[in-house]
Amino acid sequence: MRKTVFNLPILALALCLTACSGAPTYNPTTFPYQIEQEKVDAANIRTVVIPHVNLGGVSRNYLEKEAPRIDAKVAAYLKENGYKVLPQRTFEQHWNTAVRAYGNPIDPTSGKVNRKTFSQIMFSVRDAMAASSKLDAFVFTDLLEMQTAFNGGLKHLARWDGVTRKPSLQGPGNAVSADFDWNLQAAVASIQITVYDMELQPLFTSRGGLDATDAIDTRSSAGRYVRRRNLLENDTHVMEGIMLALHPLVIYQDWPGNP
Repeated sequence: MRKTVFNLPILALALCLTACSGAPTYNPTTFPYQIEQEKVDAANIRTVVIPHVNLGGVSRNYLEKEAPRIDAKVAAYLKENGYKVLPQRTFEQHWNTAVRAYGNPIDPTSGKVNRKTFSQIMFSVRDAMAASSKLDAFVFTDLLEMQTAFNGGLKHLARWDGVTRKPSLQGPGNAVSADFDWNLQAAVASIQITVYDMELQPLFTSRGGLDATDAIDTRSSAGRYVRRRNLLENDTHVMEGIMLALHPLVIYQDWPGNP
C-alpha cells in the first residue's frame, strides 16, 4: 500500500463528487461520504485491486509499516461481501514496470510529485491490468493521522471520523496524574478509502476512524502523550474504521457510527 505517496494528478479527488453525499445523524464526526451512485451502478463493480501506493497525503513511517496488514483486512472484508480482490502484487508489478519506463514520479530530495509522470504510470497500469483481468475498479486505502483531544465528558473520550475511543496508557502503573491536561492534542489515525473506475474517474470516497497512535505516558508527572509501541493492534477498532470507510459501497448496519 505505501511505498510511495502522491495525489492522483489528473483525477479530481473525490471531494469534487457531486452526486450524493451522506449526512451523519448519529456520531457527529462521521465522515460525509461522497458517491457517484449512477456511475457506481453502471460500473457494476465486482473485481477490484488495492494499490500499494497512496492516493492522498504522505503516511507517517510508523503507519506505513502497518499498511499491509490493514490492506489485508480491507481485502478480506470486501471478499466477505462478494467482491473479487486481485492480488496486490499484480498492481505492484505493473507499477514497477511503468516506473522503469517513465521514471519515478517522486523527487527523492523534495518529495514533490511529477504529475505528468504519475498520470502516465497510472494509465499504463490501468491498461496492463485491463488486458490481463476483468478489473472494474481501483480501491485506494490511505492511512491518515490527525490531532484530537480526549476531553469528552468524565470518561475522557475522543471522537473522530465516526468512532469514539478511550485513551490508552503506556508505562508503569495504570493511573493518570490528577493534573493531566485533557485538552492536550493526541495523534489519532483514520483510513480513507477512495474508489476509481477504469476510466480513472472518482466514484466514491469516505473515511473511518481507527485508533489513537498516542498514549498517555504514565512515567511523566507533568502528563504528556507518547507514541504507542503497538499501533492499530485492536482488530475490533480497525474493522470498525474499515466498515465506516466503505459504507455505503458495502452497507454497514451501524453507520453512522457509535456516539
